[in-house]
Amino acid sequence: MSVSEAEKKQMQKLQPGVPAVKVQDVSITYRTTFERVPTFKSAIVRFGRGERAVREVKAVQNVSFDVDQGATIGIIGANGAGKSTLMRAVAGILPPTSGRIEVHGRVSTLLSLGVGFNAMLSGRENVVLGGLAAGLSRKEIKERYEEVAEFAELGDFMEMPMRTYSSGMFQRLAFSVAVHMDPDILLIDEALSAGDASFKTKAAAKMTELVSNSRTMFLVSHAMASVRELCNDCIWLHKGKVMMRGEPNEVIAAYTKFLQVGEKESASLEDL
Repeated sequence: MSVSEAEKKQMQKLQPGVPAVKVQDVSITYRTTFERVPTFKSAIVRFGRGERAVREVKAVQNVSFDVDQGATIGIIGANGAGKSTLMRAVAGILPPTSGRIEVHGRVSTLLSLGVGFNAMLSGRENVVLGGLAAGLSRKEIKERYEEVAEFAELGDFMEMPMRTYSSGMFQRLAFSVAVHMDPDILLIDEALSAGDASFKTKAAAKMTELVSNSRTMFLVSHAMASVRELCNDCIWLHKGKVMMRGEPNEVIAAYTKFLQVGEKESASLEDL
């Protein structure tokens, strides 16, 4: 290992006692415009000109929490609760409107299927792009490539343009790239929602392996069984606010009660 590489590794070491992620009073507000569609009568009178109005959407409101190194935290809540918005802010993709987010360690994200991939390039070329985006050198990417390809199980498709891939193939390669980039913090948003049963089992085993190696993981999911199995901490968001944080079983029980869904209705638990 050269001196520069050693210095790089040293800089990437996590600080003992420092939270992996610290979210302090974070709010995220979107401002969007929309057209009020005029009635036929007003369209004639006003020559069809609609009124433009500005609407504010408070996606995340005054959220604060710390996540320790090595923790596996589930983020649950109904659609529109602000889960994905919050994860994009933690990933550094979306700046908070107010508040502060501190992240200590290298982040690898799987926030949406195939995001960041170039469909015109081959799977191999997209592995390189993903590695460079994660901050790895070309040498480090080359050392990891075979492991990434083997995990994805795409065979000769690794040399083909990703526009020829099915959604499941996209999923497998995206997940494989995310978990093999040596992340300190892994952000996963509905990563297990696609793919066959065999791949889901394999993905869950890989995430368990990462956690056992003291990696920090965020899992955003509607699948309560996955949160129960993989997480040791849980946050419930509702309309951009933290409703509850605690042990997964307790938080899930409160969440399902809130939605008036029986805890025994296992089929419903996977679709909340």
